[in-house]
Amino acid sequence: SDLFLGCELTASTKSYTFQVDKEDDSDHILALSVVCLTDGAKDECNVVEVVGRNHENQEIAVPVANLKLSCQPLLSLDNFKLQPPVTFRLAAGSGPVHLSGWHKIMHREDASFEEDDDLSEEEEELAPIMPAKK
Repeated sequence: SDLFLGCELTASTKSYTFQVDKEDDSDHILALSVVCLTDGAKDECNVVEVVGRNHENQEIAVPVANLKLSCQPLLSLDNFKLQPPVTFRLAAGSGPVHLSGWHKIMHREDASFEEDDDLSEEEEELAPIMPAKK
């Protein structure tokens, strides 16, 4: 299933972290589609970084966008795929920068559903995985 994701980075909220429940038995992918400056942005360089962890669990920050009203107010990232947990950070500039994309959830147990005639047990086991209502 795909869930729409949107967040805004500003001078007062310079970072946004997207994380998923570690107990969840699904594969999560974050697909970033567009990064753009929104109303109130000054004509300055706004650098957006993606902060994640490499295979050695060291934090790595990669700049994904450098936006400036006069030359590049919007950048299409063509569903740039990231593995949560991931943090988006406004490394330079004061924004506001709006990020939008999709949170894709792939259920690992989907493949076994077809062979399983008795779904009622399976559904009861799945119930606790549903995200808690915040």
